Amino acid sequence: MRPLHFDARNPHSLPPGQPYTWGDKNLFFGPDGKGYAREPGDEFFIPYSPVTPPISEPEPKPNPRKPRQMKRQDFYPSRQADQAVWLENFRLKLALYAAALGLSAQRTADSIADARWLVYLIVSWLESVRTHGKAATSALTQAQTGSGLLALPTFTPPALPDGVVARPAGALDRIFDLIAELKENGACTEPMCLDLGILGSVEPAPDMNVIRPEITAMVLANGVQIGWGWQGWAKFLDQCEIQVDRNDGKGWTILTFDTTPGYLDSTPFPATLTKWKYRAIFRLDDAQVGQWSAEASVSVGG
Repeated sequence: MRPLHFDARNPHSLPPGQPYTWGDKNLFFGPDGKGYAREPGDEFFIPYSPVTPPISEPEPKPNPRKPRQMKRQDFYPSRQADQAVWLENFRLKLALYAAALGLSAQRTADSIADARWLVYLIVSWLESVRTHGKAATSALTQAQTGSGLLALPTFTPPALPDGVVARPAGALDRIFDLIAELKENGACTEPMCLDLGILGSVEPAPDMNVIRPEITAMVLANGVQIGWGWQGWAKFLDQCEIQVDRNDGKGWTILTFDTTPGYLDSTPFPATLTKWKYRAIFRLDDAQVGQWSAEASVSVGG
């Protein structure tokens, strides 16, 4: 394996020297909290496929906004008390399934240690911090308006339970990375996933025959702002294709394939007053799905 650095290039991509991409299964965080890349010969290395850029569709204009961030895993509870229960179940069951899942002893031990460390922080350390905060507030009140001997409280964190050790930052992310790998390579059967608690609730997909985006268009000083959203279906879709008709005889042309709601069309305005029209359609697996949005139009130039 090799350590990752800013702007690192992948010497094993096809062709070599391609930038590392989001979702690369050979990237991971080590026990020291730093990023690494697996190389041929390393355990769990996945060979790269040749990079074949699309040629059937025009290159979209760049999106000035940041990429959409990944959502938190839906199997992980939102309440801290439930998180501790989930982590305890995960680390106990992982030890039972490690051999069947093909996990090395070190990888298993690291994941269990991450889970036990987080349970300690959630259950013991955080409660101790909150209790200390109440004592500190009481001491401040006494110092300001009270009487008698004042003794400022000193915070002493609870001792680590037997077998629990402090872990590098990113413990939960490392657990999520392990779970993603297990699901990706199919090593974790559905009964195992259910027992480990790593299957989220089933959410029905939208009807891909009728789904369609809703868009708006507003003229700004630096272009036309195209408003659109996923309408709650982001996890089922890949992109939103936006087209424009600039009333120049070319008809509808592709403006962009967007992945972040909201897009700025920065094309210079014409010299004469002109009506521009916009429409959009969702995309999945490099194909259009559903229906076109209603058209949104603006008058620009002049």
